[in-house]
Amino acid sequence: MALPIALQLYSVRNEMKKDLAATLKKVKEMGYDGVEFAGLFDRSPAEIKALCEEVGLVPISAHVSINEMFKDAEATFAKYAAIGMRFVAIPSLPEEYRPGKERFDEVLEKIKEFGAIANKHGITLLYHNHDFEFVKLDGTYGIDKIYETVSADLLKTQLDTCWVNVGGENPADFVRKYAGRAPVVHLKDFFGEKTENMYELIGEKTVAPPKRPEGFEFRPVGHGKQDFPAILAAAEDAGAEWVVVEQDSPSMGLDELGCAEKSIQYLKSITW
Repeated sequence: MALPIALQLYSVRNEMKKDLAATLKKVKEMGYDGVEFAGLFDRSPAEIKALCEEVGLVPISAHVSINEMFKDAEATFAKYAAIGMRFVAIPSLPEEYRPGKERFDEVLEKIKEFGAIANKHGITLLYHNHDFEFVKLDGTYGIDKIYETVSADLLKTQLDTCWVNVGGENPADFVRKYAGRAPVVHLKDFFGEKTENMYELIGEKTVAPPKRPEGFEFRPVGHGKQDFPAILAAAEDAGAEWVVVEQDSPSMGLDELGCAEKSIQYLKSITW
């Protein structure tokens, strides 16, 4: 039985800034079942909840900066609980907290605290990886160290299958590795090979206007290198409840909405 499909709204962030309600309506019309937020676009939790109910999209989760949690974790999780979200994902780690950096162990202890606060508000805390977690620390990947250190009752995975692949592992195998701890799986496609400046595509460098790294680009789901039938089968085997389409920047001559539509069309066209 196919899993419900959500769209990470970072994929259509510029459209959301222009007209949030109209964009949500278009996402629903494309065939998405739910959405994952990345910011609330200056709307209150009540407004976001009402808009999603009106359109018929499930607000399953949100990407929330760990810095926001540092400022006031109680208020942060209360806000997203008020929308009705079941999950909140840490989307990345600032440089000094990443595996192998000086404050990595410190941030893992804070994540334990945040996971407990999330649970109190009826929310499950997730961690969304990139490829920088696939550095080895004493023979163990940083990403595995995160999940070994923080117990499953406090933190579950949101495996981004593109970055797992870029990190050197088979996405389907890695999803299965975290069976029972993978409620939400990110579907992301790409073409080309890892380059030194590829993070410009997700806005990490601001010293100059981003230029597209040669040889690497994000693609609509089903139009790049990923084996999605295998990934989707693994997600089901792992007990996933949702899959989420994400495309950090548009490609193939399409705009943000065009890419989102091409992804859902592919997923609706295959048997899984």
